[in-house]
Amino acid sequence: MMETRVEKILARYRVEDGTGFRLRAHKPDDDGGLDLDKDGAPEMLNRGVQYLATQQDMLYAQDRWSVLCIFQAMDAAGKDSAIKHVFSGVNPQGCHVASFKAPSATELDHDFLWRHQHWLPQRGQIGIHNRSWYEEVLVARVHPTILDRQKLPPKLVTKRIWNERLEDIAAYERYLSRQGVVVLKFFLHVSEEEQRRRFLKRIDEPEKNWKFSANDVTERQHWGDYMKAYQAAIRSTAAPHAPWYVVPADRKWFTRLVVVAAIARALEGLGLHYPEVTTAQRQALMQAREALEA
Repeated sequence: MMETRVEKILARYRVEDGTGFRLRAHKPDDDGGLDLDKDGAPEMLNRGVQYLATQQDMLYAQDRWSVLCIFQAMDAAGKDSAIKHVFSGVNPQGCHVASFKAPSATELDHDFLWRHQHWLPQRGQIGIHNRSWYEEVLVARVHPTILDRQKLPPKLVTKRIWNERLEDIAAYERYLSRQGVVVLKFFLHVSEEEQRRRFLKRIDEPEKNWKFSANDVTERQHWGDYMKAYQAAIRSTAAPHAPWYVVPADRKWFTRLVVVAAIARALEGLGLHYPEVTTAQRQALMQAREALEA
């Protein structure tokens, strides 16, 4: 019963075909119909984290698949805290986080996917990208001056550039899936009002002042443009091999539950198991035991 319930909840937020996708149809304060409150969430999250740790251990030992988790969101949507809580139980040896900020001068001298290629997870690992190549069709789309700094030949910067980049991203994610990389994309969907409350909290609480930037307020003026850009990105790149999860983010505890469940479900579908010991290896183990017990 619980398995069916979890799958129904995930299906509510998973987008595998972007045709006709409308962001406004997804509510940032949705709770999936769970009869649960903030106080009951930690225990459920802890079970999910422990299960994820077990799956990740087999992923690492099997050394065949890798998993790429992409996190995109507006400021204060809870990307950092979701990553911190969901992956708190996994072995650091088999997991790494890459946070992408404004590209450096060297990165600007390469194609827009170049810097991300260096941070793809190797087989057996989970890679976490805090922001990603989608910034090139989100923030760059909202602020065209960013595109000017990328030094593209002028004749390539046409009215179709955003559609072309989305086509390139979709093709790249399809390529990754054919190489054994499981691509999972999470858009933490926070409401404008909840973002306002979180910004005020960052200002009012001294220990959170460092998180706040005046530019965060400036970016709020482009909220509608960002929502259009996110909708276009999800419509163009959602696929069964690289699904989007539009995760309600007004309740951080619920956000974390959806993310950990989605990753666990994806790992379950890989048929993970510990490598089987061959006859020769088993004989070597027995010989080692005899030597240790002598």
